[in-house]
Amino acid sequence: MLLRLAYLAMTNTFTLLRLLPMSERDKDIEILALRHQLLVLQRQVDKPAFTATDRAVLAGLLHHLPMGKLRQLLLLVRPDTILRWHRNLLKRRHAATCIPRRRGRPPTVRSIRTLVLRLARENSSWGYRRIHGELAALGIKVAASTIWEILREQGIPPAPERQNTTWADFLRSQADALLACDFFETRTLTGARLYVFAVIEHATRRIRILGATAHPTAGWVVQLGRNLAMDLRDTGSEAKFLIRDRDCKFTQAFDAVLADAGLEVVTSGVRMPRMNSVMERWIQTCRRELLDRTLIWDQRHLLHALREFESFYNGHRPHRALGQAAPRRPLPEPTTEPGKIKHLKIHRRDRLGGTLHEYQHAA
Repeated sequence: MLLRLAYLAMTNTFTLLRLLPMSERDKDIEILALRHQLLVLQRQVDKPAFTATDRAVLAGLLHHLPMGKLRQLLLLVRPDTILRWHRNLLKRRHAATCIPRRRGRPPTVRSIRTLVLRLARENSSWGYRRIHGELAALGIKVAASTIWEILREQGIPPAPERQNTTWADFLRSQADALLACDFFETRTLTGARLYVFAVIEHATRRIRILGATAHPTAGWVVQLGRNLAMDLRDTGSEAKFLIRDRDCKFTQAFDAVLADAGLEVVTSGVRMPRMNSVMERWIQTCRRELLDRTLIWDQRHLLHALREFESFYNGHRPHRALGQAAPRRPLPEPTTEPGKIKHLKIHRRDRLGGTLHEYQHAA
């Protein structure tokens, strides 16, 4: 609009310069001719359309004339419209020079909003009043109603509705104190069914394959419980809970052995394998990487293959939950020397006849 207004102002200036050498008689004749053309246009056009630039030009040229003179002019709009255009121009000019004052409470600093949401996320039992008190202890002055508004805008419900702990939250918060166990079955070449009992630590992902048999009797399972308790005591484990399903192979004697070792048994729901998801995921890994690729001859062969896989799983296989480290092997320092990167010499070690591969730097 400003560019067009400048163009029209320059055009009118040149038009004024052209009118200076004209005589009064020539000007009167041109005015009469223009008035007649306006009469013709008024008969053909019902309502002319004026742009904002057109209104500014006409208001600037005609606002000095009194109302009587404006009524005598032959215009496409009424004189009152010209005066209204001029008042609007003055209002916009005044609004551009005066900065309006912001009304209401100033906006909350972004860092404070982020901190409020963090406290609500990390402490499900804290309401907006408790968060307000914590901020006051940190020296951050903010109204309690502001905290309530921030939580409401983000769709965070009140504290009583956020106190319900899900099973997944329980597993993540208690990972250092959790063990999980389960039975899974496999078949030999002759079709014999063998049952394998394994235990995994949630925090370190360390697996313990305690035994395999074709007949998992109650006494055999209790003895595996004793072996597990002694192994945990020897390694200094701080586990407090053991997750198991409701399989009838787990007897009260098995739970009593673990209770004497300081382990509380937590049973999963009926037909809810996701409540023991870490153990179920390991069983899937064992089947995919070992049992589905190996022909098992008998129980002795199965135990040998499982021992090799246990050593491979705990000492070499990377885990995403551990940042690609192994349960019993931390990640080495990354190689940054250009010479070593350019001339890499990697040695492969085969296990179980090439079923499992381990890669290491050649000595």
